[in-house]
Amino acid sequence: MSVAAGREFLSIPGPTTVPDEVLRAMHRPAVDIYSGGLIDVTMSLLEDLKRVFRTSGYTYIYAANGHGAWEAALCNVLSRGDKILVLESGRFALGWGEMAQKLGVKVEVLQGDWRRAVRPDQVEERLRADKGHEIKAILVVQVDTASGVVNDIPAISKAIRAASHPALFMVDAVASLGTMPFEMDAWGIDVAVSGSQKGLMTPPGLGLVAASERAFALHGTANLNTPYWDWGFREGEEHYQKYCGTPPEHLIFALRRALDMLFEEGFEAAFERHRLLAEAVRRAVAVWSEGEALAFNITEPKERANSVTTVLWQRGDSPQPLIDYAREKCGVILGVGLGPLSGKAFRIAHMGHVNAPMVLGTLGVVEAGLNALGIPHGRGGVQAAIDWLGASVRP
Repeated sequence: MSVAAGREFLSIPGPTTVPDEVLRAMHRPAVDIYSGGLIDVTMSLLEDLKRVFRTSGYTYIYAANGHGAWEAALCNVLSRGDKILVLESGRFALGWGEMAQKLGVKVEVLQGDWRRAVRPDQVEERLRADKGHEIKAILVVQVDTASGVVNDIPAISKAIRAASHPALFMVDAVASLGTMPFEMDAWGIDVAVSGSQKGLMTPPGLGLVAASERAFALHGTANLNTPYWDWGFREGEEHYQKYCGTPPEHLIFALRRALDMLFEEGFEAAFERHRLLAEAVRRAVAVWSEGEALAFNITEPKERANSVTTVLWQRGDSPQPLIDYAREKCGVILGVGLGPLSGKAFRIAHMGHVNAPMVLGTLGVVEAGLNALGIPHGRGGVQAAIDWLGASVRP
C-alpha cells in the first residue's frame, strides 16, 4: 500500500523543484537566434547575473551543467603545469580539483574534515609557506551538498589577503547562489561559478560564470583555453558568440523568469526564507537524533548550510530502506549519501523553489518512515519544526 499519487516530490539537492511559472516560460515555440527578442533576453540576463553574483565584472552563460562551469573557469585562467590549492570540505571542491588535474594542472589538496568547514587559519598558514607564490589559484565551494557544510568565504578571503598571496580566489556557488549572501566583489573573489538547477529554480543545463577584471586579463594567455569556453570569443558583438553557437533558447526563457521571481521576492527575503526553512529542518533532525541512530553530519551548528542538511546514519545498516520508503510509499525523493558517506547518510534539500508546506511535508514523510521501519528516534521532530516556524514567522 502507498499514499503516493501523482508526480514525485524532489527533496534532493539538484535538480530541485522548478516553479510552474518557470515551466510555463519554456512552453513556447523556438525563435530566431539572430534577431528579435532573444537578443534582449540574453543581454538582460548577462546584466542581471551581475546583480546575483554581486559583481561589476564579466558574466557568461554556458549550455552546460555545473561541471561545465568548472571547466570554463579553469580553462580561462590557468595553464598546463600551474599549481592550485583545493580546500577540502566535502566532495565538490575535490571534484573541481580532479577536473583541473585531468587538464594538466598540478593540484594540492589542503585536507579538511567532511564534518567541518574549511579553517581559514590553515589556509593562511599554507599560503604564507608558499614563499615563491607557486600556487596560482585557490578553489573552494561555498556550500558542499555532499557534506552539508557552508564555508565562510569572507573569512577565507581575509586569510588570503593576510598572507599577502596573489593567487586567484575561485569559488563554487552552485548550491548557494540565490539561497544566501554572495558578494563577489566585496569578498575579493576572482572567479565564481554556479548552475541553473538549484537556488536559481531553473532546469539543469546552464552553467554560469562570473569573472573579475584580474581574472579576465588572464584568459588571453591561459593555454588551457579552448574556443568553446573562451571568454574573449564570448565578448564578441554577434549574439551567437554569447553561446558559442545556437543558444539554449528555452532554458534562457526559463532563467529569465526565475530571476524575475527572485528579484520580485527580493534577495534578503529569499535568504531569510532559506534560513527559516533550513532551521526548521535542523530542529526536526535535532529531535530525531535523540534516538542516537541519526546525527548531523556537520558537527558545528554555525557550519550547517541553509541549502541542504546531511543526516548521518549511525547504525550498522544502510539508510536505503528509509529512502525507499519515502519514495515508494510517500512519493518523496530524498538525497543519498555521496563519496565516503555513500550508504551512510541521507540528505534533505531545502533550496530554490521551496516553502513551508514542502519542507514540513518532507519532514513528515521522514518521521513516518522512521516510525514504520522501527528506527530509533526522538519523537516530535516535525512538531519541533512547526514550533520554530510558528515562533519565527509572525503576522
